[in-house]
Amino acid sequence: MPSSNCYDVTTWPVGNANDDVGEVLNSIIADIKERQSDNDLDDGGKPGAVIFIPPGDYRLRTQVVIDVSFLRIQGSGHGFTSSSIRFNVPEAEWPDLHELWPGGSRVMVDIAAPAGAAESAGAAFYVERGGDPRISSVEFVDFCIDGLRFEPDGSALQPENTYVNGKTGIYAVSANDSFRVTGMGFVYLEHALTLCNADALSVHDNFIAECGSCIELRGWGQASKITDNLIGAGFKGHSIYAENHGGLLITANNVFPRGASSVHLEGVTRSSVTNNRLHSFYPGMVVLAAGSSENLVAANHFLRDHEPWTPFADVDNGLTDVHGLLSISGSSNSVLANHFSLGVDVHSIRPAGSEPVIIRLLEGEGNLVSNNHVVATDVRSEASDSCFEAQVGSLLTTAPARGLAVTAVAVEPASARNTILDSGTDDQVVADRAANAVRATPAVVA
Repeated sequence: MPSSNCYDVTTWPVGNANDDVGEVLNSIIADIKERQSDNDLDDGGKPGAVIFIPPGDYRLRTQVVIDVSFLRIQGSGHGFTSSSIRFNVPEAEWPDLHELWPGGSRVMVDIAAPAGAAESAGAAFYVERGGDPRISSVEFVDFCIDGLRFEPDGSALQPENTYVNGKTGIYAVSANDSFRVTGMGFVYLEHALTLCNADALSVHDNFIAECGSCIELRGWGQASKITDNLIGAGFKGHSIYAENHGGLLITANNVFPRGASSVHLEGVTRSSVTNNRLHSFYPGMVVLAAGSSENLVAANHFLRDHEPWTPFADVDNGLTDVHGLLSISGSSNSVLANHFSLGVDVHSIRPAGSEPVIIRLLEGEGNLVSNNHVVATDVRSEASDSCFEAQVGSLLTTAPARGLAVTAVAVEPASARNTILDSGTDDQVVADRAANAVRATPAVVA
């Protein structure tokens, strides 16, 4: 039996979903609010609704404003495909490509924030509701949000490689509870997902790539999780960023290279970064900053190597190799059983002649760094015009290579009373032995 709380954007009588799905969605939300106006009817009254977006292309010219709880916007496929690869293929070859644009249930963000407008003005979906209780249980499921194109930024990069267009996929500014973002595709957005003041948030099993920044948890939050996602930001932004969060779980994500960082935590406490595969072309892969303390960083695979794709060969995030792949400014963190693979050309190391740093303790005290494994090799790499072949070839190369001298753990004077166990040989651990407890990994005698 059909329900009055189930909607289809293609059959709704107001607006044209293909021309402006934003107008249609706002009209549906207005209908939900009008019909569900009683907050206590037979122990209920506001069950919310499901809005279905069938497979197809839907231009969004009007920002969708969500101010109701228990709303699920659902499509039939995340539709991700690489726009970056297509835009870097000669245009003469486009007619021979099987497809040019993302697919599935695809929302095409065709709004632009006016000059000087707030960042939220460029959001496709904007969530805001004041008062109590917090807006709750809003779900985005199984559709694609496509920012279409990037724009010139004044650099020498071609416009489609700048990661700049002022567009955001989902922007939640209000305190919120039990939001879910699942099975979504985000592509060519300056900010894919920006959520403020989140409690019990689940960002799970999404494909978020070729966006300036992918997942940003701002303000504060607790007890949320970022799990099982495929993620890859641009060189100006973060793949995963969180500030002032407690009890955050970041697990089983596959983070692609090119983001300025893979995971960046500011003032995050009692949280876990575990069992992730992290790949980067630059130092500064994981950052625990601003007093991030009592966190667990464990059983992650870090891979840092060179950019193999010609269009981005000269791009970096501005950090030198002594910055560290993992840096910590905080206390009582545990860094356990991580694997670090570093494969770079010794001639590319900056500053020249320095040793790359793997783990760097900048500030704080009482951190435990134990049983981490570092594999460092001096490799020669060449850029290629084929993104897929270049990266796969680089990943699969395990031929014998010369070892590369590294500093496995560097402890700065502002960090003290740390315990460093079996995470580097004696000459690979740079620390004041009077201020820190160090047990070096035994060295193999040739």
